[in-house]
Amino acid sequence: MFNPKQFTLAMAFMLVIISCDANETKLRVMAASSLTESFSQIVEIFEAHNPNVNVQVQFAGSQRLRYQLEFGAKADIFASADHRQMEPLIMADLLDGSTSDFASNVLVLIARSGGPVNTIDDLSLPGVKLVLAQSEVPAGKYSRQVLNNLSLKSRAFKEDVLANLVSEEPNVRNVIQKVALGEADAGIVYRTDVITAHGKGNIEVIEFPKGTNVGAKYPIAVIKSSVEKALANQFLDFVMSGPGQSIMADHGFSSP
Repeated sequence: MFNPKQFTLAMAFMLVIISCDANETKLRVMAASSLTESFSQIVEIFEAHNPNVNVQVQFAGSQRLRYQLEFGAKADIFASADHRQMEPLIMADLLDGSTSDFASNVLVLIARSGGPVNTIDDLSLPGVKLVLAQSEVPAGKYSRQVLNNLSLKSRAFKEDVLANLVSEEPNVRNVIQKVALGEADAGIVYRTDVITAHGKGNIEVIEFPKGTNVGAKYPIAVIKSSVEKALANQFLDFVMSGPGQSIMADHGFSSP
């Protein structure tokens, strides 16, 4: 049965919700997949200190996000896993000011527990199933640089390792998934991904020899077309601040 009083109360409640939504400011952040846990925590704290702000984060491979920005995707901030993805945006005048390095990372080899890979040298054994991020992806580019460094004494090593490549993934999280599910014997990921890797399956972590690893620098920038530049810069400042850097360190990142 229709109740005028209940209907009036319901409409009043809906108007309050609509009013709240109208006063909410959205901040759109594009961030590399390897930043998923650290940026999720940063966003949570940033929103807690800015109650009327809703930070919407899209996590994906840095190269995919860069392509989206080049083709007109709307965002306020872009945080990449390397400078290579920032350079085309700088050339196209899509960034507001310069980039800022906010974190650094290194690579490790993860291997399926009980599998054929127990050392770096095992990567070249016939029949080993290796998975890497695509060469266009920062993690994929860094992985191949590490293989180059490992091959300085024997060029055949890199060729033998890449002969075992069974899959190239669009982001580093897919590499973890393949190894964790047993679809691959080993993969190269960021050190900060180790916790995630352990959470998905029985994984062994193998460090690369000193002098062969690659340091990954993470830059961040405000997008020129942002309609919330002041808020975007506030978010960037928080990432670069002491508390923001402490969160990055808690997730395994090093200072830039």
